Amino acid sequence: MSDAPSIFDQLFALVTPQRLLDDPRATGEGVVVGVIDSGIDRALLEAKHQARGHRIDPIDGAIFRSDQPEPLPYTGKQSAPHGTTVADIILTIAPRVKLYSADVFGHQGGCEVENVIRALHHCMQVWNCKVINLSLGVPEHRLQQIQRRVQLQRVIEEAYFRDVLVFAAAHNEHPLTRSYPAVFSPPLISVDKGLFEDPLEFAYRPREQVEFQAHARGYLGPFAREPATSWATPHLAGIAARLLSLRPDLKPFELKTILYWMFRARHRDGSTVTASERT
Repeated sequence: MSDAPSIFDQLFALVTPQRLLDDPRATGEGVVVGVIDSGIDRALLEAKHQARGHRIDPIDGAIFRSDQPEPLPYTGKQSAPHGTTVADIILTIAPRVKLYSADVFGHQGGCEVENVIRALHHCMQVWNCKVINLSLGVPEHRLQQIQRRVQLQRVIEEAYFRDVLVFAAAHNEHPLTRSYPAVFSPPLISVDKGLFEDPLEFAYRPREQVEFQAHARGYLGPFAREPATSWATPHLAGIAARLLSLRPDLKPFELKTILYWMFRARHRDGSTVTASERT
């Protein structure tokens, strides 16, 4: 077996992971991100990031309810804190992104598969999102109807062929249960939780059809400090947004390749964070 460097090794030897992430243009500028979750508290995030000296773009969105054929207007409120924590992580990593809030929980406190599918279509077709963050999962038992599973898989595949990057959280503490759409790993980027010294660190560790690990603690909200895949996913989505602000035309497989190379490059150079671990 040849030890000659691959074409990727030769090309990427011209740059380093840190050089990409430290580029002053790598802020998420021009990247539209859809957060499919429990809504976003717009005023809270504006106040927090303004206090840090960061101007964020106005957050827009819609509310998706199973009893309404059309999405309802977004009023800047959250249904639950979860979505605000997710959005805050993305803004912390890539402060210049344009965020859209797709609230798929509303007053119901639960989310139907059909709501997620409608929100995915809306993110792509109406908001023209380049990145979609899904810090939620549909348990396998709720997709026993083959039609539901096929519909969800088809919209994920549609995103792939539209060059939309979908980041999906793995399940947290349910070892006997698979969570969708994260297990549709080839056309999307699936994310598990880990602990890293630097929130810009991540790892490529395929396990149970989930490929990546990212930093799993948030910065705002009642459960932000509890490690979870929900917080890991927006960390990697934010890193992707930084890279996309340098090259907006990257396709999903190209971005995934770059993330894989970044992990390999750090590991090969001996600079991989040693505090990384599964939680």
